[in-house]
Amino acid sequence: MQIFVNGQSLTTQATHLDTLLSEQQIDLSVVACAVDGQFIAKTQYSTLRLHSGMRVEVLSPMQGG
Repeated sequence: MQIFVNGQSLTTQATHLDTLLSEQQIDLSVVACAVDGQFIAKTQYSTLRLHSGMRVEVLSPMQGG
């Protein structure tokens, strides 16, 4: 299926958010995610089903000032 991750088109076989993040070698413990503009709690990563055309934003904390 075709989805967008951080604005980039991506073809994936992942059906859930946690699987997509693992597939992309993203450490689930250090990121926050929004799907189609809605923040997703980490407890929902394994139950959120992905659909073609979804927009996933993966955000990681930054330090500095």
